[in-house]
Amino acid sequence: MAALGTTAPHCEMASRTDAGRVRSANEDALRFDANLGLAILADGMGGYAAGEVASRMAVDEIFDELASALPHLHAAPVSPDRAGLHEDMRFAAARANASIIAAARREPDYEGMGSTLVIAVLMHDRMTVAHLGDSRCYRWRAGVLEQVTRDHCWVDEQIAMGALSVDALLDPRFRNIVTRALGIEDEIDLEVHDHEALVGDVFLLCSDGLTDMLDDGAISAHFGAGKPLVETASLLVDAANEAGGRDNISALLVQVGTPQSPGWAARLVRRLHGG
Repeated sequence: MAALGTTAPHCEMASRTDAGRVRSANEDALRFDANLGLAILADGMGGYAAGEVASRMAVDEIFDELASALPHLHAAPVSPDRAGLHEDMRFAAARANASIIAAARREPDYEGMGSTLVIAVLMHDRMTVAHLGDSRCYRWRAGVLEQVTRDHCWVDEQIAMGALSVDALLDPRFRNIVTRALGIEDEIDLEVHDHEALVGDVFLLCSDGLTDMLDDGAISAHFGAGKPLVETASLLVDAANEAGGRDNISALLVQVGTPQSPGWAARLVRRLHGG
């Protein structure tokens, strides 16, 4: 049986977001807390300022919901309750989805607004990642970059079914058509997976404004430079801008460190409840 608090997060986080060189507004939103091992990124879509509203609603509502649940999950006196974490993530995303849809129905300018989503939660030796749309999560380990999410995009799904050739990826008519997002349908199909997280691993959450401008080789080169986390986040965004900056660009990095001492999460729970 694990000691109380051994599932407490142990990580460093850094981020940078930028409107890019074409768009005047930044519709990306992110929020994170290293003490909770929680990172969230959303890429809004919609006319006027609607995309910005949707992404901000998404990260704020999901953060608040998970920030309430995570201290108790981290403090579990037995093995991490990953099933409970998955359930909490699905509940938080569903609640944000309902709020975005309700806001769009109330306000005509918000009609059609939505947002992609990627959530990462570090618990013990696993990173639980949930996502909708084409915002991605990567893992950098020992010189190798791996995409741990799959894009929920129409063109990718058509290629997988054999209905389109890989050349379709280059067709601007097909790019960035997402098949899953917050705010579009009353029900969402949040994809959730657990991934091994070793000391030294770096997880990158990013919007498509980064990955449309930088291929995996370019991203790897910045990780391979061995710069501090906050500098790496800035260098990635700068490189995407230098490559054209056609969309909003966001990078949120989570580096796995040495586990916290036992009892950390229990102390956090007591502090949250005024004990």
